[in-house]
Amino acid sequence: MAIVAGTKTEQVIEQVSKIDSKKRQAVIEITLDMANSMKLIAKKCFPKAIQVTDRFHVQKLALEALQEIRIKHRWEAMDIENQLILQAKCKNETYTPQLLTNGDTVKQLLARSRYLLYKPRSLGYAVNISPTDSADLQSVPTKLSK
Repeated sequence: MAIVAGTKTEQVIEQVSKIDSKKRQAVIEITLDMANSMKLIAKKCFPKAIQVTDRFHVQKLALEALQEIRIKHRWEAMDIENQLILQAKCKNETYTPQLLTNGDTVKQLLARSRYLLYKPRSLGYAVNISPTDSADLQSVPTKLSK
């Protein structure tokens, strides 16, 4: 095992190469982040080792993707609600948003659900959607009639 200051490929390879070649050849698995420089270092210094991306970086990417999707759906819900408000206004009606059984609108649920989606069920943080809410979410209009 080695701790090398910096991430410049050549410098790290130079330092790690000081470890006996037989010892480096015996390494079965190496855990690394997702940086290309680390992949190159691992490939050159530990050619027989299986490269495994560490859980932190994989989880971070997954959560960022989930956040991006949540935000996209929230903007869509806001756009739909704004259109429904305008339609109601044109008909001289008062817009009343559809509420889920927890009292939230879809827009509110999407705004407040960021961290809830990350919590494990084992701690009692599971997102439980009632059959009624599930049906309500399915019926949210994705396109507005013109």
